[in-house]
Amino acid sequence: MSRSKKPRRESATPGQSQRQLRVGELVRHAVASLLSRGEVHDPVIEGHLITVPEVRMSPDLRLATVYVMPLAGRDAEEVVAALERNKKYMRGEVAHQVNLKFAPDLRFHIDNRFEEAERIDKLLRSPEVRRDLEKENDDE
Repeated sequence: MSRSKKPRRESATPGQSQRQLRVGELVRHAVASLLSRGEVHDPVIEGHLITVPEVRMSPDLRLATVYVMPLAGRDAEEVVAALERNKKYMRGEVAHQVNLKFAPDLRFHIDNRFEEAERIDKLLRSPEVRRDLEKENDDE
């Protein structure tokens, strides 16, 4: 005898539960405040303004993927390497600020959203796309 499962409701962000989104936002605020207050003592980190646009949590909330972008994308690889060197300290500080059963392991990645948005913008402004859009407007 098979049981029929109830269909799951679609979340606002595909693939992430409401809890993952909420905890990710808490971790993002904690990491951003650590960086803005200058609590991470590393010459590379202290020499850059770093934006933390998003943190994605694993379903079990034990892994936090932190997306970072230094101002103007300057020395992005060096900044990520410096954050990786200091992630043990940062994990402890995040654990103090965010009340979870387990402190999430932090992984740092460069946020490529800005580059992707720029690529799409260039594509939309290309003569071929503009020509196609003008044809579509003429047909109406």
